[in-house]
Amino acid sequence: QVQLVESGGGLVQPGGSLRLSCAVSGDSVSLNVMGWYRQAPGKQREFVAGISSSGTKDYADSVKGRFAVSRDNARNMVDLQMNSLKPEDTAVYYCRARRSVYLVGTWGRGTQVTVSA
Repeated sequence: QVQLVESGGGLVQPGGSLRLSCAVSGDSVSLNVMGWYRQAPGKQREFVAGISSSGTKDYADSVKGRFAVSRDNARNMVDLQMNSLKPEDTAVYYCRARRSVYLVGTWGRGTQVTVSA
């Protein structure tokens, strides 16, 4: 059974940085399409960043140049480095793992990120 646990969220001032981590058990991150998503209050969950099993990375336009996704096969974890944070980045951030983009996959329970002065 695949399980994902996110960590690293918190309260940060605008312009600050946070690093989120997603620990995976029950499968190898190197075999999965790993993604980060977020959901703000009253809004739908949206894609933020992802990394394929081949290492190809993709980002939402709203975070390009500010966020960076990385994968650590030895630790079996995926990280999301978030820089130059804005209040509109405030959301619950979720990690997702799936063997194929055609599958629903597994979600973590999320970690709250709040960007506020």
